[in-house]
Amino acid sequence: MRRTTITAAVAVLTLATGCGAADMTKQASPFANARGSKTVTLSVQSWVGAQSNVAVAQYILEHKLGYRVDTVQVDEVPAWDALSQGRVDALLEDWGHPDQEKRYVTEKKTITRGGDLGVTGHIGWFVPTYLAKQHPDITDWRNLDKYTSLFRTPESGGKGQLMDGSPSYVTNDKALVKNLKLDYQVVFAGSEAAQITQIKQFAKEKKPFLTYWYSPQWLFEKVPMTEVKLPPYKEGCDADPAKVACSYPHTPLQKYLNADFARSGGEAAAFLKKFRWTTEDQNEVSLMIAEQKLDPQEAAKKWVDSHPDVWKKWLP
Repeated sequence: MRRTTITAAVAVLTLATGCGAADMTKQASPFANARGSKTVTLSVQSWVGAQSNVAVAQYILEHKLGYRVDTVQVDEVPAWDALSQGRVDALLEDWGHPDQEKRYVTEKKTITRGGDLGVTGHIGWFVPTYLAKQHPDITDWRNLDKYTSLFRTPESGGKGQLMDGSPSYVTNDKALVKNLKLDYQVVFAGSEAAQITQIKQFAKEKKPFLTYWYSPQWLFEKVPMTEVKLPPYKEGCDADPAKVACSYPHTPLQKYLNADFARSGGEAAAFLKKFRWTTEDQNEVSLMIAEQKLDPQEAAKKWVDSHPDVWKKWLP
């Protein structure tokens, strides 16, 4: 349940378009771990919800608290390494990495928890709602093989296509298809942006599709989708990645801070610990960035200007 190139951009959040992720974590930000100066470096993931968090945090840090902000885009697991080493100061949206949490938070104590983001994430398999209305039983995984022919594509090798996003997003889908004995092939679109493009094209033509997708995500407002019920999630059912045969959990998304930054980061650290908003807030900014094509900082300004009652509570 994780999502994901390092590009350092001084005081600018660059919106990822989903190109192949590159592990360049040795490229340190010039601001990271810069004790005694009003600078902060934020890790930003490639999906738009995470970019929305960073855009708003960056805008407030710069325009309300007088900081200079750098953003660095890193894949999910390397982001933990960069955070531990002080190459970035904060990670604002983590979907659950128990191995990294154990290593860096519990054992090494180089990373500290920054609290709930306020948003609950969930990954699942989805079909367009127009298809679910035509075939109501398609939303039960046990019936998916009845509809394999609807989902065949040139890429799926004669099987039904289960569309995933970026190969760097850690999913259980290949194991699920195998362990549930489904006649489907996982096909990667390549990125969140490419996956969105395909979903929108399918929806425009009212074609069937089965896709890995997640909430919160602004696309649900444009393309209504209905979740396919997989075997119920139970604690520990996904402990062995090769044997997973259950649905994905609902995950309260978490923030993490470099431990030194958490202690000596002053107002910036205090603000980031208090940063907490809703799924609706995040989707509002995401929609402006991804659908209305606003620059992330323009979208952040619009949101900040219209929600002072929310963000003023975050100020130290």
